[in-house]
Amino acid sequence: MEIAQDFASKKHWRQAGSFLLDGFLAGACRTGVLLALMSPTAALVGAQSKARQGDSNAAVQTQMKNVRYHFTESATVYIKTLSGELLPTEGAEFPIFDNRDSFRLRIGYAEIDIAAGDLASVFNAYVFAGANSPLKGVSMSIENGHLTIKGKLHDVGTIPFETESTLSPTDEGKILLRTGKVKALHVPVKGIMNLFGVEIADLIKNGKLPGIESRGDDLVLDPSLIFPAPHMEGHITATRIEGNAIVLTFGDKNHATKARQTGNYISFRGNRLRFGKLTMTDVDMTLIDMEPTDPFDFFLDRYKDQIAAGYSKISANSALRIFVRDFNKLGKSKNSGKGAG
Repeated sequence: MEIAQDFASKKHWRQAGSFLLDGFLAGACRTGVLLALMSPTAALVGAQSKARQGDSNAAVQTQMKNVRYHFTESATVYIKTLSGELLPTEGAEFPIFDNRDSFRLRIGYAEIDIAAGDLASVFNAYVFAGANSPLKGVSMSIENGHLTIKGKLHDVGTIPFETESTLSPTDEGKILLRTGKVKALHVPVKGIMNLFGVEIADLIKNGKLPGIESRGDDLVLDPSLIFPAPHMEGHITATRIEGNAIVLTFGDKNHATKARQTGNYISFRGNRLRFGKLTMTDVDMTLIDMEPTDPFDFFLDRYKDQIAAGYSKISANSALRIFVRDFNKLGKSKNSGKGAG
């Protein structure tokens, strides 16, 4: 208890950054793409949209199959399947892939998993990246079906801590992080709020950390707030552990749309969207994995390199199909660290 009291007397929690799933993609500008945009059903448009900003009437239907999406060069999330729609955010006419704040992803159904190590990498790179962050050196692993989180409490003299938690969905479709064991300096602490200290607990209880709230000694994570733009809107219906990964199920499988083709791909249908300097109307565009023997490895920050390494085709009905090289099969680029947004 002396440890818990010592934590409670320390300085306040620093604001953390947003948690990521970085935007779901950007566009293309190869010759085949330009020809498609010049066709009657995929024409360049400059007129104002009749749909209201943020209106579902402007939604672009999207479907993803067997995609490994990169948050960073090393941290990824695996999208087994996803059916949903891109909606323009308030202030935007339609989704613009080069501006991840211009749209959000509303998920009807999806199965998404992330390895514990990749989740920790995202936390360190985004959520606790600030110089004054109270938590440093976070690592995560799956042990005996539980999520084990280790790190250091920077605000209390760089004290090492460890928690053991389980995950489950809440009735509201959020993620419940139920904490079991808590240790600091390898000594058991009563609970996670005792570990954090009074001031940090108050920040959570008062909603000053977006997307994070406390319920007793447990934490609830709101996926629509803890991930960065484009924000995900979806109801989490199940969580499970598979190997060293956390699997999240969004929505009801009955809401999944029929696969539009075989292989690994990301497709878009209907309404308008912009990529690069080009705008498409009556969208019918699919990004296809050139080598479907493994997941479609996609990194927003290197999408131009991926597309440039592939080729595009236009069907008889002016549908655009872009065959894309996997990110992990590209060479290094001088611009590899720059984001598209």
